[in-house]
Amino acid sequence: MTDLIHTEKDLVTSLKDYIKAEEDKLEQIKKWAEKLDRLTSTATKDPEGFVGHPVNAFKLMKRLNTEWSELENLVLKDMSDGFISNLTIQRQYFPNDEDQVGAAKALLRLQDTYNLDTDTISKGNLPGVKHKSFLTAEDCFELGKVAYTEADYYHTELWMEQALRQLDEGEISTIDKVSVLDYLSYAVYQQGDLDKALVLTKKLLELDPEHQRANGNLKYFEYIMAKEKDVNKSASDDQSDQKTTPKKKGVAVDYLPERQKYEMLCRGEGIKMTPRRQKKLFCRYHDGNRNPKFILAPAKQEDEWDKPRIIRFHDIISDAEIEIVKDLAKPRLSRATVHDPETGKLTTAQYRVSKSAWLSGYENPVVSRINMRIQDLTGLDVSTAEELQKDEPDAFKELGTGNRIATWLFYMSDVSAGGATVFPEVGASVWPKKGTAVFWYNLFASGEGDYSTRHAACPVLVGNKWVSNKWLHERGQEFRRPCTLSELE
Repeated sequence: MTDLIHTEKDLVTSLKDYIKAEEDKLEQIKKWAEKLDRLTSTATKDPEGFVGHPVNAFKLMKRLNTEWSELENLVLKDMSDGFISNLTIQRQYFPNDEDQVGAAKALLRLQDTYNLDTDTISKGNLPGVKHKSFLTAEDCFELGKVAYTEADYYHTELWMEQALRQLDEGEISTIDKVSVLDYLSYAVYQQGDLDKALVLTKKLLELDPEHQRANGNLKYFEYIMAKEKDVNKSASDDQSDQKTTPKKKGVAVDYLPERQKYEMLCRGEGIKMTPRRQKKLFCRYHDGNRNPKFILAPAKQEDEWDKPRIIRFHDIISDAEIEIVKDLAKPRLSRATVHDPETGKLTTAQYRVSKSAWLSGYENPVVSRINMRIQDLTGLDVSTAEELQKDEPDAFKELGTGNRIATWLFYMSDVSAGGATVFPEVGASVWPKKGTAVFWYNLFASGEGDYSTRHAACPVLVGNKWVSNKWLHERGQEFRRPCTLSELE
């Protein structure tokens, strides 16, 4: 995304150069026109006397035969060649329709996750923003259209109403209220609110009485309402006094029951530990079980959660190391993938828009040093840990190193808002803090999976999030983390 900012800046510079060239061209034409205006004004007062002068006669022939042709060439000269050439070159880096739709869906996801109303987003009133930005009525209309295309009438209604509100407030826009009301009335109807759909349709027809679709919808809505009225009339009189239950508004099309808990955790509305549990959480200095590297300079360790045990290491990676890792990763960043249960293959998913790259210890001494630091502090063997990304779904089988026994997660940036790592099973939220790392076991000592460590990343609301994962595997840990006598541990 940052590369696109520089691309656009380069195009703006090229566009300004083109404007300057056009202005210079027009200035030359203007001077030529002013000179000829003065000349022809004098000549038309006494044409015979003017051309009676042999110099004037010669210059008239010269102007008409040569100079006007030169002016024609100047007028026809295309000053846009440089700009168009640059635009053509840069266009290969432009986002496409899929990217634009993806960005719109991401904004809708942020709206749901962080429980934001459309007015807050439109006015740019987001926490931690450095560069405030506004959405125009046209922007809101486009977001509504993206939702409409996905048959997501819940978000269509929200964003079309926002567009209409901004137009009612007097915002000058390329879109009109008729177009907005056309989408809005249908979206409301699809959610079962027939009364509101009828009101909006009538409002549309007040602005455009000849609107063909609206006139058809009006007749259809009135027919449905009359039909419902007849059904209600035939009902027993003892039910006539009962209050009509308001129709339930729709929800996001991709809503899942577990998602509500996930979104609450992303907003920091998770389970609060009891004071008794909190007393068991400590900060300490950790020397990696008397590891020589950490005896004189032990690592700072903090308990983030008790069950499962999640530990945060503070000041565990330096800014210089972070920049080296980022520089190594940037050229090879690619869209992260998920496992498709239907095809058994790795594929991209609209809910996972992060980019990832995998680094091996032999590529750079800094990466090797970081790997050894993880081994020294966890006591686990990193030689069987994942280093390279696998394209096939049987990545673990290819490695031959068993399941992921533990996760080490570096936070390599601060995040202005959002971006937490959440554990829905237990209600824990871990927030990014640059230079820290969190560690937890994914498996019990018995090798059985600890489902309480199921986790997910929350979308970043404002800012950027850089993290670095190290997944450690079972093989090589047999004597470093031996099984206990209980299969439940």
